[in-house]
Formats: sequence, structure tokens, C-alpha cells
Amino acid sequence: MTAFAISGITYFFGFLVLPIIFGFIIYLVKFKHTIDVIKSIPGPPAIPLVGHGHYFIGKSPHENLLQFHAFAKTYGRTYKIWLGPELNIMTNDVQDAEVILGTTRFNDKAQQYVTLDPWLREGLLISRARKWHLRRKALTPAFHFKILEQFVEIFDRQSRSLLENLHKEHRMQTSKGFDLYDWVNLSTLDTICESAMGVSVNAQTNADSEYVRAVKTIAMVLHKRMFDIIYRFNLTYRLTKLAREEKKALAVLHGFTEKVIIQRREELLKAQQQTEDQSTNADADVGSKRKMAFLDILLQSEIDGKPLSNLDIREEVDTFMFEGHDTTSSAITFCFYNLALNPECQRKCFEEVIQVLGKDKSKPVTFEDLNNLHYVELCIKETLRLFPSVPLLGRKITEECEINGKIIPAGTNIGISPLQLGRMEELFPEPNVFKPERFEAGFSSEKVSPYAYIPFSAGPRNCIGQKFAMLEIKTVLANVLRHYEVDYAGNKDEEPLLIAELILRTKDPLMFKIKPRVY
Repeated sequence: MTAFAISGITYFFGFLVLPIIFGFIIYLVKFKHTIDVIKSIPGPPAIPLVGHGHYFIGKSPHENLLQFHAFAKTYGRTYKIWLGPELNIMTNDVQDAEVILGTTRFNDKAQQYVTLDPWLREGLLISRARKWHLRRKALTPAFHFKILEQFVEIFDRQSRSLLENLHKEHRMQTSKGFDLYDWVNLSTLDTICESAMGVSVNAQTNADSEYVRAVKTIAMVLHKRMFDIIYRFNLTYRLTKLAREEKKALAVLHGFTEKVIIQRREELLKAQQQTEDQSTNADADVGSKRKMAFLDILLQSEIDGKPLSNLDIREEVDTFMFEGHDTTSSAITFCFYNLALNPECQRKCFEEVIQVLGKDKSKPVTFEDLNNLHYVELCIKETLRLFPSVPLLGRKITEECEINGKIIPAGTNIGISPLQLGRMEELFPEPNVFKPERFEAGFSSEKVSPYAYIPFSAGPRNCIGQKFAMLEIKTVLANVLRHYEVDYAGNKDEEPLLIAELILRTKDPLMFKIKPRVY
């Protein structure tokens, strides 16, 4: 080999390797303090620059979940995960959860929530600091029981549309059963649209509409961006086909919401321009016939003495749409799964439904009826312990701090898993057994912290719509159970493989069979 060739190879080697070495040195200098501070927090071996990303590359979402379970088993309740330069500390310590969730000190959402920005902007779910505080204060009255009571008629009507689709499925069902989630998901979409905006998108009768397709696209985008390294970072994501599909879907969703906002605002302005008596009648019309949709309340709300702009309202309506759709679908489907696997619990639910609602299947469900379904509520709570709709809660540490003896550097993402907390033996004896009775005395006791059971999060930033969700879930369960006996068509001896992304779901569809009740 000539000296010229050797020098060329040496030059190429230096050109390729030296920048990597130089970048690694800068990386170490920049993160030296962070690395030193978290030395006492255990974690798996990391690769320079990549961190622990190699544990997740090429893995399926279910395999990623199993990996987190393996980390927890090996490294304990609190461990660290580096995803490139992004530090994540996962904790399943109840005392940590209480410190992090129990005050407004750690109110900023984790970096992972950035995937929601294009859709929700600065809505209540991901807004920060003073903006979050003012929005939360302004929106809380919208979830007063007097307002929620008006939504029950929507819950009942849309769940009856669900029954019509289940009737069709029953006529065609085979031994393999059918995918209940798809129908439930369309039902909750109709429900949340009408509750949020006062309009119906008729998803249950037109599942292929432009709006429904856009909602499904956004859900798919959010799932993919959670763990896939190609989609995780904006620099690479913008170059993908998925990013273009998201842009088209957002144009549909934002355009629809904005159109409804403008229309409703014009209607309210016209009503206010009438005489005092006519204005009173118009307001009554808005409150009764239109059921005072979430949008109507926002249009009449003020922050710092000023009405909300169309963009402000769109952010909150879209947030309500996101938080009240797939989460509720997940909870309802897992409820039916648990009741199908536990016939005695299903029998008790059915008997309570008949006791409260009577034997007239056409009788509408009322707010009072739902509040009297105590055992049904226990079954919902137990389902959310085993299968929380939101399996991971995330916060971002904005200033270096100490949490129960652990120094946490600024910029760290903290992850708390309601899914793993709900399956801990020391918190819930026989954690994998469906036992609704464990919630009979409520959940406050000297032995168990209220931060052990957090399917709706906890503290000041808990889910503002949890009562709304419970009422909707109860309505669907009550109406379906008084018409059908539900059976699981899958393998009853093995729990389905779970995928824990923004919303908990199963790797394969949960298949059900139904049998009409005769009484």
C-alpha cells in the first residue's frame, strides 16, 4: 500500500471519527453535572450518545412495555432511562407520586406530550404555569353536577345507537365473536362531539366520514410517535409520510371545530341583540334544547375579565375531544372484558341495573339512576386499577430539586405508571384478581395512600372530566347489560398483550359474543 493511500485512509478516519469523539467530549461536559447527580439512581447500562435507546429500537409497542416491566423488576421502583440526551426517571414509589402530583410545584407536563402540540396547542392538558391555572379555574364550573346532568340524555341516546349496531353484530356473529372496541369507539366519538360542540358527526352511522377518518389518523400518529425513534424527533418526523397525513387530518379537525365555534358565537350574539325578554328566552333555548354544550359554556366564559378567543376555545374543545374519546373507549372495553371473564360480577351488575332502572328496556337512564349504580361503579374502579386508560403520567422538572432524598436535575422527565402501581402486591393484595369489593369502603385508609390508585391522575392537575367519564361509562354498561349478556370469545386463561402508549390498548382486538337477555 502506498504512503499516499495510507495517508488518505488516515485522513478519512480522522474526518469520520474525530468529530464523533469531539461531540462525545462536549456531551460529557454538558451533562457531567446531571450524570454525577443521578449516579445513585440505578438503571441499565447505557451507550454513549444513544443512552438506552437501543433497548427500544425495532421493538413492538408490547415489547417496549415488557422492557419497562423488566427494568422495574431489575432496578426497583425508581430507575433512570436515557433516550439520547433526554433523561427520564421512572418511579413507582407512592411517596414520590404524592410529592410530584400533590402540588403545583411540578405542574409542567413531560417532553413526551409535545406530540400533542399540533392538535391541542395550549389546551388544559398541556398548558403551563399561569395559563394552566387560569384555564383550570375558568373551566371547573363546566363540570359541575348540574351541567353534567344535562349530558346524561346524550349518553343515553348515543349508547342506544351503539345497541343498534350490536344488534346487527349479534345477527352475524360467529364463534370468533366481534371486535367490540370499534363500535364503542364510534359511540364515544359521537358522544364527545355532541357534548363538546353541540353537534353530531354521526360516526356510528357513517364511520367513513372525513371527520372520523381524521380522528383515526391523529390517534394513529400519536401512537406511533410515542416510541418509534424515527417519528419521535421533529427533525426526522417532518420528512415522513406520517407527518403529511397528520397535517391533512389536523386541517379537517381544526377546520370543523372553528366552523362550529364561529357559528355558535354568531347565534349567541344574535340572541344578545334581541329585547331583554326575547334574550331571556333565547338563553333558555341555548341551555335546554342545545343541552348547554361545553362549547356554549366556553363562549360565555371570561379570563381576566376578557372573553376567550376562538383559538382559546378551539384549544379547549379539542382537548376535551382528545381526553374524552379514546380514554373512555378503552375503559368501557376493558370493563366488558372483566365482566365477561367474571360472570358473577356481571350478574350482580345486571341485577343492580334492573333494580335501579326497572325491567322496561326503553326507559331512559337518568342522572339519579346512574348515581344509584353502586356496584357497577365498583366494577369500573376495579377495571381502571387493572387497566388504567392512561397508563403513564409524565411531569418535567424545571429546576433541580430533591424528591424523597433523590436529587433530580432540571430538564428531567418523571414518569409515573398507574398501570404498574395498580398491580403492586403490597398495595393491592391479589393484584391480578378482579375484586370490585376492594373499593367498597372507598379508597382512603391508613394503610394505602390515595396516590396508589391514580387512573385519573391526582392532585391539582387531576383529570377535570373524571365525573363526566364515569357517568358515560355507567350509561353504556347499564344499557348494554340490560339488553345483552356479554361473553369473551378469546382465550380466557391468558391476559391479552397490552400496549401502553398515550392510551392503554391491546395488541390484538378483544373479541366478544353477546346473547340477548330475556326477562
